[in-house]
Parts: sequence; structure tokens; C-alpha cells
Amino acid sequence: MAEVKPMSSVSSPPGKCWDTHTRIVNMGRVIFYEDRNFQGRSYECSGDCSDMSTYLSRCHSCRVESGCWMAYDRPNYMGNQYFMRRGEYADYMNMWGWGNNCIRSCRMIPMHRGAYRMRLYERDNFMGQMNEVMDDCDSVSDRYHWSSNGCMSCHVMDGHWLMYEHPHYKGRMWYFGPGEYRNFRDYGGMRFMSMRRIMDSWY
Repeated sequence: MAEVKPMSSVSSPPGKCWDTHTRIVNMGRVIFYEDRNFQGRSYECSGDCSDMSTYLSRCHSCRVESGCWMAYDRPNYMGNQYFMRRGEYADYMNMWGWGNNCIRSCRMIPMHRGAYRMRLYERDNFMGQMNEVMDDCDSVSDRYHWSSNGCMSCHVMDGHWLMYEHPHYKGRMWYFGPGEYRNFRDYGGMRFMSMRRIMDSWY
């Protein structure tokens, strides 16, 4: 099986920088299969992969043996996202509602140990009402009495987070690592209504 080596000790999205004060551990292993139920040719990955088609013409199932990952239905970490933790995904396309789309790229999420902290803003460019969150929040509207617009910009200071378009961790999700996010145009103009921490106990 082919193997992708980690690109660096910390992998970051374009234009974002990880907080150098954050303690992280890079560990992970996932096996992708051409067909459902772990059949067909396989490809073992231990780090970020920007284009799965280099190794497999298609990918219909996968097995996460360690680590936490984000899967994308387009190359270069674009398109729909889905979070994966240790477990088996025998038919993820139906499970995630991706239709005929399959995993085209993946990114390993570094383990974080320490505090979690993020500032949420009601408007673009860190404007409007601001609240700081240090734990999971199932509804910014209920907790902070925000309007239905939700969070439209944020500053992740510590930890790695999953953000959801609806309250109670429903709808499409996006992954955010430490950095400043002045707007969410790169995420389809999303407005996020709930968020949760990616905990080290998940690895």
C-alpha cells in the first residue's frame, strides 16, 4: 500500500496559522477502499492528502484506525466536509448524504491538549456582538440571545472546533483551527449556529 507522509508537524489551511502556544500531537492512520464494505484496492494514509485520485480512481468506504480527520468531496480540501474519528465507514456516501460524490482529499486534525477558546462575532470582520466560548455551544441564539443570523466571523485562539449551520450540531459542518476568520465567504457564506470542540479523547 502507498503511504502519504505528513507534510509537516502541523498542517494548516491556506492563509491560516496555528497558535504556536498550542500543544499538539500529530498521529493518525486511515485506510481508503475503492468499493463499499472495504472491498477493492486500498490506500493507506497517515497525513494530509490533497488529491486522492492520485492513488485511487474512486473511494466508497474507509476505516479510521487512529486520529481525527476531515474528508472533502473535492481535491485540495474543498467542497463538502465531513468529520471522521476512529471507526468503520462501510458506505459513507449514503451515511453522509453525499449522493455520488466520494472523498477526493483528506486532512488530519492535530490533537490538542489544553484550553479551548474562541471569540464569536455576530457580523463580518469581527463586528457586532462578541462572545467568548470555551466549551461546546449547541445554540448561539439561545445562549447569547443573538439574532437568527448566527456567527458570521470568529477568532479561534485555542483548540480545534467543528462549526455547524444549525443549532444542536445539525446541518453542514466545517472545521476551524486556530486563526482569524473575518468572514465565511470561502465557506459558501455560511452562518454558524452551534459549535463543538474536537476533544483529545476522540483520538
